[in-house]
Amino acid sequence: MIHPYDEPVYLISIVAKILDIHPQTLRQYERENLITPARSSGRIRLYSQRDIDRIKLILRLTRELGVNLAGIDIILRLKDNVDDMEREIAELKHEVARAQNSHSVSADKALVTKKSIYEMIIFEE
Repeated sequence: MIHPYDEPVYLISIVAKILDIHPQTLRQYERENLITPARSSGRIRLYSQRDIDRIKLILRLTRELGVNLAGIDIILRLKDNVDDMEREIAELKHEVARAQNSHSVSADKALVTKKSIYEMIIFEE
């Protein structure tokens, strides 16, 4: 059975085995707020495929690039910000394309094109 990318289905022991790391490493990443696994009603950690991919990125940064956990925290926050901005830009591009194709803009939005004119004044002595 294939699970959605964000569905938390993997136990900590399974993730540790998949990634060949100690479960304590995963607990440390959680303490450092680098990952936030879901919890079952019995408080058991459950990881999604998205969590596993994020852990793979953390491992690559630490093992291959020698980045410490504080640096990883900064990198992950910046990456999340960039991902959010890219999604917003894609949504805005889609909205502009839709408005241009329909040749109309909804009443609550306005599409404004601003042109600027630069004047140059040359002073001679």
